[in-house]
Amino acid sequence: MSQHVRNSLFVLLSLALLISLSCGSPPRGETGSPIEITDQLGRTVEFDKIPQKIISLAPSNTEILFALGLADRVVAVTDYCNYPPEAEGKESIGGFSTPNIEKVVALSPDLILAASIHQTEVIPTLEAGGMTVFALAPKTLDEVLEAITLVGKITGTENEASKLVAEMQTKIKAVTDKTRNLTEAQKPRVFYVTWHDPLMTAGSGTLHDELIQKAGGTNVARDLTGYAGITLEAVIDANPEVIVAGVGMGTGADAPLQFAMNEQTLRNTDARLHNRVYAIDVDLAGRAGPRIVDALEQFAQFVHPELFEESK
Repeated sequence: MSQHVRNSLFVLLSLALLISLSCGSPPRGETGSPIEITDQLGRTVEFDKIPQKIISLAPSNTEILFALGLADRVVAVTDYCNYPPEAEGKESIGGFSTPNIEKVVALSPDLILAASIHQTEVIPTLEAGGMTVFALAPKTLDEVLEAITLVGKITGTENEASKLVAEMQTKIKAVTDKTRNLTEAQKPRVFYVTWHDPLMTAGSGTLHDELIQKAGGTNVARDLTGYAGITLEAVIDANPEVIVAGVGMGTGADAPLQFAMNEQTLRNTDARLHNRVYAIDVDLAGRAGPRIVDALEQFAQFVHPELFEESK
């Protein structure tokens, strides 16, 4: 075979390889077969190619996709996917809990990123229609990092995911390095207002509870489980030293903050007496995505301003 022919064959093979990669090469195991990945609902999902058309059914999922540089592959999101701002320019498939199934199917995605809220009805319906659905359901900071790693694995952005996870771990460590050795007496009592009417808070097993703990505080609602109702009497008895109210939820705006600042029965709590009532954006603190570490930093500044001076 002449050198010219060998060179031509090499060029053709190289072009074929590049075309194959550009078309979304399948994530494969050692045998070359499609791979199976377990999602955060414990479901095994098979992938025979890298997804190129992705629909997100949750704002937190959307934030992960954009943070990994996958904006061009996202074909639709929910009405509530407002971050980053570019996400609002994507086609909408309806509400977070009530996506328009027909519209989702019509868009012919090769990956749908769902959440735990979709487990009972939405996921089975989509899978019955032949759709590939992968669920992210993180309940802790470690599981948020795991969710990002999983998305990186199934979308071929492992390097980007690894870098993002490392950056988030660095931010978490910067907080916990200053709070992990605090004594119980040094941990202020913190009350988080999820909603004011009826009065709701975050108990154990929630991201907010973990944020409070890692920020060096004690959650006064730690004996409750999940997001639960709480009485004013219980809050007064706990006498929180710090009150944090979630703001920006729908039409509620800053109503929880106004309640925390003006409710007469709370006027003698340490938090009110020492002007330690704060607001945090619910999109920041309530979404299990990349910005959850920013929420941790804010909680740390609220709970221990002497340790965490807010950047000017």
